[in-house]
Parts: sequence; C-alpha cells; structure tokens
Amino acid sequence: MRIGQYSDREQVKDAQELAGRLLYTVYMGTENSSVSTRTRAKALAQQIGAYHLDTNIDSLVSCVIALFRTITGKTPRFKVDGGSLAENLALQNIQARLRMVMAFLLAQLTPWVRGRKGFLLVLGSANVDEALRGYLTKYDCSAADINPIGGISKADIRSFLKWAAVNLEYSHLAEVESAPPTAELEPLREGQKPQNDEDDMGMTYEELGVYGRLRKIVRCGPVAMYRHCCQMWRDRYPPTVIADKVKSFFKCYAINRHKATVLTPSYHAESYSPDDNRFDHRQFLYNNSWPWQFKRIDALASSDKLA
Repeated sequence: MRIGQYSDREQVKDAQELAGRLLYTVYMGTENSSVSTRTRAKALAQQIGAYHLDTNIDSLVSCVIALFRTITGKTPRFKVDGGSLAENLALQNIQARLRMVMAFLLAQLTPWVRGRKGFLLVLGSANVDEALRGYLTKYDCSAADINPIGGISKADIRSFLKWAAVNLEYSHLAEVESAPPTAELEPLREGQKPQNDEDDMGMTYEELGVYGRLRKIVRCGPVAMYRHCCQMWRDRYPPTVIADKVKSFFKCYAINRHKATVLTPSYHAESYSPDDNRFDHRQFLYNNSWPWQFKRIDALASSDKLA
C-alpha cells in the first residue's frame, strides 16, 4: 500500500491496477524498429496493466549524429549504405545508449508527471548468455539499477515465458517468446534478411549455454573446452568446425570481457554468470588471439579429423 501510494481509504482493486502504479514501461523505437515489436510491447503492457509509453527517439539519434558531423566534418553511414563496420556498429550503439539515458530520465520524472512522489528503479534486459558473449552495448539498456534476468540463460527465459503464457494467463508472452531475437538497430533494405541476434553473434544461444558452463563451472580454457565439445558434438559437427566455434567464442569472450566489470546487479540463477563485481573474479584483460591455445586446438582438430 505504501509503495503503491494508496491513501488510507483506497484499496487494491486487482493485480492490473497495482501494476499500473508500480510498473512503468516505455517502447523507444527508431526508424529501424518494426511494427510487430511495437505492437507486442503495447499488448503485453496492457495485459499486465503496466503504465506504458510509446515514443520514437529518431530526433535524439539525429541530433547526436549532427553534433558528430559538426565536430569531425564526417557523417557515419550504415553498412547497407556503404559504411564501414566501425560506422555501422557506432550507429547501432548510439540508439542503444540513448535508450539508457532516456530510461533513467523517465524513471526520475514520470512519477512527477503523474503527480506521484519518489523515483523509479530502472530494470535491465540483458540475459546471462549475452553478457558472457559480450553481445551488448556498454551502457545501453543493459545498464540499469537492477537486472531481473541478468543471471538467467536465454533457454530458461524462453521456457519461463512459455510457462507463464499458459499458467499465469499472460498470453502475449507466447508471442514474445516465439519472435526471432533481433536488436532492430540496422535499417532494412528491400530483399534483405532482417537482423538476427544469433547470426550477428555467430553462435546460437544453446551453444552459449554450453560454453558458459564449461568456462565457469568446469573451468575450461580454450583447449579443454575444445576437448569437451568434441565429446558432446562428435555426431553433430566435424572437429574442424568445433575448433572454429570454440576459437570464435574465446575471441569474443576476450574482446568483450571488460563489459563484465560494469554489469548491472542481478539475481544469480545460473552458475556461469560472468558478473565481474560479485560472481566471476577472473581477469578481464586477455590476449584475444590466444596464440598457444588456438595453435594447439588446430593441431588437435587436424589429428582428430584423421582419426
């Protein structure tokens, strides 16, 4: 009653009414966002009863790009428009980081807008697999006050969404679960395939779960992980493919490990969280070429191929 700011004469009518006082959601779209994700966000918020806002942040993105152009005399372009990989990534990161800035601003001032007291906590949305791989922008929507799913694997999140859609009767969660995972940060051109997270990462969420458990729980380095994966996937992939997968993971892991130092606090539901502050105290600077380890993996893959 106190947190919901009810008066002495007021009573909680139902769960939706309470959610409208406690849970605030906002869809911050850009020209790269799809109608389907916007529609799902609104429908789910309505079903839960959350106080929902819907806006576009294209004007903010344009202002930042214009300021960059004023400073440097250069205008970055997306890859589909002839830009470099550096330009393409920077333009995606701008969108993600501006959402974080707006989320904290809205958390501070939306209660005031509604005539209520206090401030809100910002909730993060990156899962443990994305944090392990480093598939998130530093200081984007993964940066928050607390991340309810930060220590949960993608597979477990999807299982929970399926369960909740039926058992908690939030049917729109099933639509969220079945939607292809995509950041929607790049423009689509006619005939092009939509952005897909697993394609961008170069590995599946299922594989990330395997790598995470082997890295943190079994304490595997590159060579040991290759050996374990060969045992698990010998009927699925040839040794050279497994070698490439393991090396790709460790390269990404080394390059992005620094992001673990600023991960938002989360409930640890998995044993392989890469959270550097409270859970995983290994170093965060690595040689991402792993020269000895990768050379050894290649030698093992060659001999295994001939076996």
